[in-house]
Parts: sequence; C-alpha cells; structure tokens
Amino acid sequence: MHISTSIQSLPVMESFYTIQGEGHYQGRAAYFIRLAGCDVGCHWCDVKESWDASQHPMQTIEHMVAEASAFTGRIAVITGGEPLMHDLTNLTAQLKQEGFRNHIETSGAHPLSGEWDWICLSPKKFKAPLPSVIEACDELKIIVFHSSDIEWAKTFLPKLKKGCKLFLQPEWSRQEEMLPQIISFVKENPEWEISLQIHKFMNIP
Repeated sequence: MHISTSIQSLPVMESFYTIQGEGHYQGRAAYFIRLAGCDVGCHWCDVKESWDASQHPMQTIEHMVAEASAFTGRIAVITGGEPLMHDLTNLTAQLKQEGFRNHIETSGAHPLSGEWDWICLSPKKFKAPLPSVIEACDELKIIVFHSSDIEWAKTFLPKLKKGCKLFLQPEWSRQEEMLPQIISFVKENPEWEISLQIHKFMNIP
C-alpha cells in the first residue's frame, strides 16, 4: 500500500549533491533525494531514521527540483527509505524538464511509478521484489550480509532483461568477512561485478 501523499509534495529525509558511491554509476556526480517511508525493515539499514515518513517534512516537488537544479550535475538519484511507496510521476516529470537523468534505488517491493533512465534494484529477503520491477531493472545490486546471499543472488538471473548489470556489494559492517567470498565468486562468475561503498571511503554523503 502506498503512503498517502499529495502528488505535489513528498516527505524528504534529506537531499544533497555528492558522488554516487555504489554500483554502475559510482564515481559520477549526482543529486540525491532521500524520501522518507519504508516498510521493508532491513536490520542492517544505515538510514533507519528514514523509515517513519511522519517524522520528516513534506516538500513541494517544485522546491525539490529547484534545489537539485542549482547544481551542475544532471543525474538525480531517488532513494529512501523505499521511494516507490510514493507516486513519483510528477517528481520525475519535473526533473526531466530540467534536463536530469532519473535514477532510482529501490527494493522493488512496490510498483514502479515515474519515468526512469536507470533502475537499480536492490532486493531484500524480508520483502520480495515484484516481478514487474525485476524485469524492468537495469542494475541488480545484492547486499551480501551472509554467504547465502551470494547463492540467493543467482536466483534472479533468469528473470532479468538482457544487459542488466550484476553487482554484489558487501554489507559495510561485514565487509572484512564477506569481501573475500565475493571476490572468489566473481573470479569464477565474471558476469558479476563488485560494488563497494566508495563514498564511505571518501568520507562523503
């Protein structure tokens, strides 16, 4: 069920201009809009304060787009929380009008809305992604907390469109233990790549 919000405004935990730190577009300048509200509940989530949408201010879409447009970069990353709990049609349309590429990072647990240039699906075992989101995604990014997550990642392969980028990313607190296993797997399965949270190494948002 979608959180009830006006299509003209959305609950925003934070927004900032930074360098994309993960996945296929890592190293690129991007403006992040982190929407509040999440019903997935990953126990290792590093932005648990985003879960309760009522704790964060509503912002008009015009204000959000104006703030994003003040910066040079033209990649807008909509994340959360779980951003697809909201109708993103109006937000993505207005970002497009300002020349942005629209990227989303989602668990896939809610239906797609909005116009997207890049869909990063980061599915969670706690709340299964919808088949429609799996089929549409451009990038599959599996967070590896336990070695069983690597095998779980392989179950998505038959459902993905051709050319979908495949990433395994160690959960930050488990990186020392999980990264060697990921390295071994990728060496044996070179269609996969390793994603590291390079923004944390650079000490930026």
